[in-house]
Amino acid sequence: MPRSHLIFAAALPLALAACGDAPADPRGVDRGETLLSVSASGHAESRPDKAEFQAGIETWAASATAASAANAKKIAEIVRALEASGVREKDIQTRAVSVQRVDWGPRKGQFQASNVVNVTLRDAAKISEAVTAVTEAGANVVSGPNLSMTDPEKVANLAYADAYKSAKRRAEAYAEAAGMEISRVLYIRDAGGQQGQRYLRSADAMMTIDVEEAAQPRPVAPPPPPPVINTAPRPESGPPRVMLGTTASDVFIQVDFALREK
Repeated sequence: MPRSHLIFAAALPLALAACGDAPADPRGVDRGETLLSVSASGHAESRPDKAEFQAGIETWAASATAASAANAKKIAEIVRALEASGVREKDIQTRAVSVQRVDWGPRKGQFQASNVVNVTLRDAAKISEAVTAVTEAGANVVSGPNLSMTDPEKVANLAYADAYKSAKRRAEAYAEAAGMEISRVLYIRDAGGQQGQRYLRSADAMMTIDVEEAAQPRPVAPPPPPPVINTAPRPESGPPRVMLGTTASDVFIQVDFALREK
């Protein structure tokens, strides 16, 4: 067979393939559809129902043993006061214990002992009562509170639902202006957000963290910051008022829609 015939025979399947269906769009858009990418935010608020704070005692004595003994006695009184106010033992956790020599100031040469516990309240409304109990028991180290929700994901999901509704409304506005309608949802990406002081990681951030953690050992967490030393309230001032307010959840998403002609 002449060489020209061989070349034509080999090229024929390629020509037939070129006449077939075009390859699928990697973004998932079909023929006759238009890709629309929308970014949106969502918002939700909730009243905190859980609270945490730190309470403790610092004592001084001429020896480390005496300072530790005095400190142990006082922290036991603080714990009993918490339990008497309804705080369960499992919700009281030691945060920091230390004994050190004082090398400066008017107490130079003495020893300082410190013991601080972290207190979790399952009913945030009782925090004023709990703080009053520890201060009346002699606590001279009090800091906090940290207010949060027992089920933070439930509230975050309300914000995400709000974000999706916003994205869909925006897509419908685009489609209406262009004489089109929404055909399908192609892609939804969680872009993260913030819930009070808690950072909500995005989907990309979670993937990056997983890869990094698999590649290297987890770093050791830094020590907790030193507690704030507060003066106990005067008896006539009454219990400190803790205002719970509301905690906001703000999230962001990206949604890809396929639009088609009406």
